[in-house]
Amino acid sequence: MSSKKLSSIAQNIKQKRKELNLSQDKLSKLASVAYNTVVKIESGENPNPTIETLRKIATALKVGVDNLIK
Repeated sequence: MSSKKLSSIAQNIKQKRKELNLSQDKLSKLASVAYNTVVKIESGENPNPTIETLRKIATALKVGVDNLIK
């Protein structure tokens, strides 16, 4: 995978967040994760977030973890 291509996790989180009209800051607050964590995941800097982080983000986005990792 090239460094320019975002992981499907990053793309899925960003797409769902935008569908819900949430800022990265708002998502981080809803998910109780650090703002920097959301930024790093979406930018691809953190391509493999922990399952716990994914679970929190999925809950905030009202989707299952499987929707984020497919």
